[in-house]
Amino acid sequence: MSSEERNQQLPVTERTRHRRLREQGRTGREDLDAVLRAGFVCHLGVVVDGTPMALPTVYGVDFATRTLYVHGSVASRSLTPGPDTTVCVTVTHVDGLVLARSVFEHGVNYRSAMVYGVPRLITGRTDPDALLHGLRVVTEHCAPGQWDYARRPNAKELAATSLLALPLDEASVKVASGPPEDADGPDGELGLWAGVVPMGTYFGVPEPDPALPAGISLPPHIAALGRDGSRGAASDAG
Repeated sequence: MSSEERNQQLPVTERTRHRRLREQGRTGREDLDAVLRAGFVCHLGVVVDGTPMALPTVYGVDFATRTLYVHGSVASRSLTPGPDTTVCVTVTHVDGLVLARSVFEHGVNYRSAMVYGVPRLITGRTDPDALLHGLRVVTEHCAPGQWDYARRPNAKELAATSLLALPLDEASVKVASGPPEDADGPDGELGLWAGVVPMGTYFGVPEPDPALPAGISLPPHIAALGRDGSRGAASDAG
């Protein structure tokens, strides 16, 4: 990433303005990218027939075109919002439980992003090439190298799949890190333990399918996931 790209700021809108805990707000595009790179599960918030829904699903990001792809089935009503319907996609990583001397001061170290926008629905019937590109982005975001290793979707599978493509033009990012903040007050004299219990997401040792025939070795790109261990751990988490 060039210095110019690192210095790019997210536009501030009424939806993304940091009104509470402003010190935790982040405004750089690189902050948004870091949160999105660190995960692959999001929650898609959308209103369907007047009822709000928050759907957990996987995502991938094409950072070259600043596009977020959200995966789903063509049967999912949450992926077929009406024209010009704004959705909200959230991604959250919990880095630690902050245990202070008083319950009021307890908290969580976290990194989060909320992305707003009007998505474009992509299906195999309307644009198979765009759908294939989006599926490749999602697959490679989750497990780099898997798109070229596994069998790719056939026509029937593409017909049963859809994606939402959401521009990364409007987003809000917040990051909280560090120890409890009550050491300098009266509670600091209570003689109670306080600190942070770290939390994180990691890849374990790959477990082969029990039905896997003998002689099929673990491919290097999957072995690398297990060796890497953590997925996007925060360097400044408490």
